[in-house]
Amino acid sequence: MTDHECTVSVIIPVYNGGTNFRHCLSSLTQVVTPSTEIIVVADGDTDGSSLVAEEFGLKVIKLPISGGPGRARNLGAWAAKGDIIFFVDADVVISQKAISQVQRAFDAQPDLAAVIGSYDDAPGASNFLSQYKNLFHHYTHQKAREEASTFWGACGAIRREIFLSIGGFDESYRRPSIEDIELGSRLKAAGYKIRLCKDLQVKHLKYWDVFSLLKAELFYRAIPWTELIWRSRNLSNDLNLELKSRLSTLIVYILLCSLVVVWWHPAFFAVVLIASLFLLKLNSPVYYFFHNKRGFWFALTVIPWHWFYYTYCGFAFAFGTAKYFWSELVASKLTPNSVYQNKSPNIARL
Repeated sequence: MTDHECTVSVIIPVYNGGTNFRHCLSSLTQVVTPSTEIIVVADGDTDGSSLVAEEFGLKVIKLPISGGPGRARNLGAWAAKGDIIFFVDADVVISQKAISQVQRAFDAQPDLAAVIGSYDDAPGASNFLSQYKNLFHHYTHQKAREEASTFWGACGAIRREIFLSIGGFDESYRRPSIEDIELGSRLKAAGYKIRLCKDLQVKHLKYWDVFSLLKAELFYRAIPWTELIWRSRNLSNDLNLELKSRLSTLIVYILLCSLVVVWWHPAFFAVVLIASLFLLKLNSPVYYFFHNKRGFWFALTVIPWHWFYYTYCGFAFAFGTAKYFWSELVASKLTPNSVYQNKSPNIARL
């Protein structure tokens, strides 16, 4: 045990947070203790989010131009005074016990570098895609290993001295992307311990539609994540990368190819049927989860979306792989007189 209770600084990057941001601040100001500070970094907002934070009496760092959540979080961490930096997204509501949970986790384990949580099972937006996306995130984290292999910026805490020593977030990600996953990759490579605290949960208020979901999943998550996997040579068997998910992606493409071949060779319908049964069996725990949470018809609607998820994840991995090796080839041709060595991205030092 430590000699004193860890102090916590909550850092919230915000860009045009709207109503969700107000709900986020309202939840935070109800649970703060005298040893907790809240720092809002207004990342070039144009909707008055910085003024909302000032209405709550919080410390606000204003940036004239948006530089991305990584840069905003880094600036907040540099200004923070707490032993622990607790990063919270501007579109989540934290629970009454969240800050005390973070403090207890670090006080109990002096060798712990970081803690991450998950979304809860009651998303704020009521439409199908928002419920599906956020509940699937909840399920994935609740079934994952407690010894985590990544960091999570929406609800993640880290010792400030470790965060600063490792260089903070990679600021090259100018939009909400995989800057937290990239940080987690460096933490693990450096031998630091990250814990997934499954009862540390926040409510996600974001509204997802088809366009925003696919745009975020493909271009801001899956493709850059694939490039990071190749760059770090680290494909962990956890969370979205678990072996079952990889196998499901392979089976989905076998199913799709078989559907095409059926037009010329009807016998391949047997392959379609077998592949479908394999997918249902392999992912039955997911569908039982949705059935228990939202009922039969909701779970039934989830199935095609879940298979579509595996489809675009497979496409993103193939595209990201090609993009990575093409960039490697181009870089090697630009340095013909030396042996090309892969380098990690530039990390803006604080």
